[in-house]
Amino acid sequence: METTTDETAAEDARTEEAVPQEAATADGTADGTARDAATGRASGADAEADADAEATADAEATADAEAAGPSGVGQGAGAVVSVALGIVSLTGSWTGTVAAARETLVGQLRTSSTASVSQQIKEVYGDAWHTTALWAGLFALVALVTGAVVLVRPAFGAPGRPQAPWIKSVAWAGVALGVIGLLLAVLKYSDALLGLPPAS
Repeated sequence: METTTDETAAEDARTEEAVPQEAATADGTADGTARDAATGRASGADAEADADAEATADAEATADAEAAGPSGVGQGAGAVVSVALGIVSLTGSWTGTVAAARETLVGQLRTSSTASVSQQIKEVYGDAWHTTALWAGLFALVALVTGAVVLVRPAFGAPGRPQAPWIKSVAWAGVALGVIGLLLAVLKYSDALLGLPPAS
């Protein structure tokens, strides 16, 4: 009987020791689950915060780009067009060639065979020469105005936004070509440069 009682007491003691261990294990599992849940919530909050920060940065970049104004593509195109028109004014254009040929034809039709030599030269060649000079002057004037508009455009655009150096350089080139072309056109039109030969 005493042996049975001792065994019963030992089993009770082991049972009492196991119960706290199981309770501790259960408490540890609950704490771990709670920590994992808290960590998951924190990670989700961090991800949301990062997404909000990226969205805010994108919105600020877009606002800055809009506030900065145009990128200068139009000004660059205008500068290139100015140079092209200046070159056309110096080398001649299809429009000027056709207009000169037409003026030559008109002069031939209007001039009689009995007209003086000087009159024939003026009507057939002089008017055509002046027409060519006139068209060259028109192209030069447009080139000059276009280059000048490109140069003064930043004054009427977004304040504090400088013009690209290459745009300014090309625009100045267009203005220079326009001035040279206009000067040559005036000299040719007034017969101060390469005037008609005298009839003798």
